[in-house]
Amino acid sequence: MNTLKEITTPQLEKIHSGKVRESFRVGNARLIASTNRISCFNKVLEATQPHKGAILNQLSAFWFEKTAHIVPSAFLKVVDPNMCLMKEATPLRVEMIVRGYLTGSIWRQYVKGERTFSGVTLPDGMSMNDPFPQPILTPTTKCEEDRGIAPDEIVSSGLVAEATYQKMSEVALALFEFGSQWCKERGLILVDTKYEFGLIGSELVLIDEIHTPDSSRFWKQEEYDATGGKASWMDKEYIRQALLDKGDVPSSIKTVPSDIVYEASERYKWVYEAITGTQFKDEEDAPKTRMCQNLVREGIIKDGYVAMVLGSKSDFDHAMKIKDHLDRYDVMVDIRVLSAHKNGEAIPALAKEYNHSMEPGVVIAIAGRSNGLGGALAANLVVQVVNCPPFSSKEDCAQNVNSSLMMPSATPAVTCVYPDNAAMAALRALSIPRLKELFCSDIEEIKAGLAAADEQMKKAFRSKSADSAAESKNKALV
Repeated sequence: MNTLKEITTPQLEKIHSGKVRESFRVGNARLIASTNRISCFNKVLEATQPHKGAILNQLSAFWFEKTAHIVPSAFLKVVDPNMCLMKEATPLRVEMIVRGYLTGSIWRQYVKGERTFSGVTLPDGMSMNDPFPQPILTPTTKCEEDRGIAPDEIVSSGLVAEATYQKMSEVALALFEFGSQWCKERGLILVDTKYEFGLIGSELVLIDEIHTPDSSRFWKQEEYDATGGKASWMDKEYIRQALLDKGDVPSSIKTVPSDIVYEASERYKWVYEAITGTQFKDEEDAPKTRMCQNLVREGIIKDGYVAMVLGSKSDFDHAMKIKDHLDRYDVMVDIRVLSAHKNGEAIPALAKEYNHSMEPGVVIAIAGRSNGLGGALAANLVVQVVNCPPFSSKEDCAQNVNSSLMMPSATPAVTCVYPDNAAMAALRALSIPRLKELFCSDIEEIKAGLAAADEQMKKAFRSKSADSAAESKNKALV
């Protein structure tokens, strides 16, 4: 089964890469793409969790719409099971954590003697998973290492203005009350959660995700009641606890065993279906192809790209000759400058972007003399590389073409000497159905032109032959 660990496209500016989500700029909005990466213990682990990104994305969209009467959100619409468009907002640097039960990190601190959390003091004598009389707010700073922070420090440090923080508090508690009631009616306990807010102008809006198994903890109500508060986790906490129960030290954990991943995926699906009342649709097959098709349908990206990588700025005019032949076919054309000899260390970053792109792509390497660029790119990229050196003359071509033709093993670059052939080789390597139809039309047009030329030449030749024969006959009669 395909799982999404990386989502890239050279067609959109990447604004931010988070632990689970990728954020791209689309005009005045953001495209948020949810991957299947697993984030635990403040780091991204090597394993991926099937269905996760789609569940987070679609469940958040569900809650944004359900809670619009409490607070507006930056949400615009879902454009793919794993993607949504959001309005651009200025994030506020405080996460609002609302807790309904004594569990998780504050329970671990509570048993060590801590009683005050982000300005909230808890009484002695509480047990693990006990409910609070009323939900409590334990805000944290939003940074690499989140830390609890009291409301007065939030205001005094300038993180958030007092009136804004007061509004955030009221809204967070109202959201938690609504979410808790919704979940209770469907056999779930919303244990605790986090909310992130931003500003659009002066208006407070909800951003990021809401009431998902990644941002919240859930228990089954029936199990909680039957066990006296020892319910199993139906969220990301299940992964954390499963790894800790194995005796793993958080700092040494790098991946998640497949059985834990599978069980976590099933629990996420259960939560999704319980909350929404609908069956989760498995759309994991070829997810990047699906994403590309959906974004093309929305007019956000083209269905393919050709990236021209130049060895130096002096190759620009040659690149423009190639681009002239590409423009007719409505693909995105990217231009980069990278020297294999002088800054080859930049190739891995470029490879990461192109190798994981959701849409098909091809790279044209444009470098003359000793062409190390084409080989260096072909050795690191999974997309086709086409060499098209900017030869200044036939002599230059004869002297230097071998550096483009003779590639090492496992370095499948091809070479075209002329710009038009390089453009066509790149376009055909994209193997896009729309382009195939155009190429068929082009080929038929060429064939028709040749057939017409053949008929024209035959007629002209026969006419000339007839004229010559008549002339010879007349001469013979004379």
